[in-house]
Amino acid sequence: MPIDKTKPSEALEGPEGFRANIEPMLGLVDRCLREQLNSETDLVRSLGEHVFAKPGKRLRPILLMLSAELCGYKGPRRIQLAAAHELIHTATLLHDDVVDVSDLRRGQTAAHVLWGNRSAVLVGDFFYARASQMIVEDGELEIVGLFAKMIQMMSEGELLQLERSFDPDATESHYFAVIERKSAALLSAVCEIGAILGGVTRIERRYLADFGRQLGVAFQLRDDALDYSANSSDTGKPSFTDLREGKVTMPLLLALKRAAPGEHEEAIHLLKTAAQRSLSGKGEILTEGEVVPLRALVENTRGVEDTNRCASSYVDKARASLEPFSACAAKTALLEAAEFSVERSS
Repeated sequence: MPIDKTKPSEALEGPEGFRANIEPMLGLVDRCLREQLNSETDLVRSLGEHVFAKPGKRLRPILLMLSAELCGYKGPRRIQLAAAHELIHTATLLHDDVVDVSDLRRGQTAAHVLWGNRSAVLVGDFFYARASQMIVEDGELEIVGLFAKMIQMMSEGELLQLERSFDPDATESHYFAVIERKSAALLSAVCEIGAILGGVTRIERRYLADFGRQLGVAFQLRDDALDYSANSSDTGKPSFTDLREGKVTMPLLLALKRAAPGEHEEAIHLLKTAAQRSLSGKGEILTEGEVVPLRALVENTRGVEDTNRCASSYVDKARASLEPFSACAAKTALLEAAEFSVERSS
């Protein structure tokens, strides 16, 4: 049976209209997040304030709260659970920037540049621990189990990606195995947690978990396309960051598959040379002169356009997962969030 526990409303307007009816709750989530910076060490507060100064899209807490509302729950538990999962996301960003040697995050200097690698990693660990404590404090064993599985999958995704850095033999199958764990697992979990809060059936939980997973894949595909096509002023990080970090993402995978023999051999040589430099730790891993032909190859083989097309196909799957739910404000907002994942410019 379709769920109809909230009142229908008119569609929200604007590219981020899905935030409109949840904005007041986001303020409570942000306040909860800042409360987690209380610690005996000043480092947690100073580094945390720096990270939270640029809050990002807050997509994860938005999805959790909208999913809960779709399933009829508007109580306070969703605030702490939403904050816990945003804290996990923040921890992964701190760790990612160290692993990837990224100097910028959301248009500002990355934390590890200002405080050092050890401090950034340890504060990220603190955020993981604090988020875990918040989940346990909620007391719902199913949510604890889901949370633990999500952390495992995210860690596996990072490791799978790392072990195939600059690997010209990486496959689309491997790529999707990475992003379904690294990116989609968290979005799937927050949507399913919203369903758990609403006390709906197992099949309805599965619909929402699937919605989050499909949206997460679409979001990452769009991210990977933007790395090759967007301005750094929009994304808050230099262009071709993924490429320089050795991430063989969908635009490059498509380019390698479609390249003419000579172009393919040159691209393979560049990637293998970069891999050797990465292992030795000597010199710039990919020089600007080496980025140029790889970027041109992606452009000439429509790698970005077809990555965006693939992302749109996953949004279609996400929409289909919400079809069993009755029309309401929360459903409208979730559908708009899915559209935003592939229409955004940053």
